[in-house]
Amino acid sequence: MSKVTYYVVQPFAVSPRGKFRALDAIEAKDPSTARLRAERLAAKGGAIAFARTGDPDTGDFDDAVVLATFGSTPDLDAMTG
Repeated sequence: MSKVTYYVVQPFAVSPRGKFRALDAIEAKDPSTARLRAERLAAKGGAIAFARTGDPDTGDFDDAVVLATFGSTPDLDAMTG
């Protein structure tokens, strides 16, 4: 199968102690929609819009490409090591 690109919004809630909790990820139809949804969802804490390209049949995907971040989000460098 050929490669496909998924556009995803990962929203986060922030606890009173400042801990992040990932909420359910949302798939978007294109990069613009992903950015808009992330911006709207950031009102509840924060959100990251990103894209991943790969082959869903083999599970081989490239690293995620961050399209935008809004509000309070975890440190991406710390998450990836």
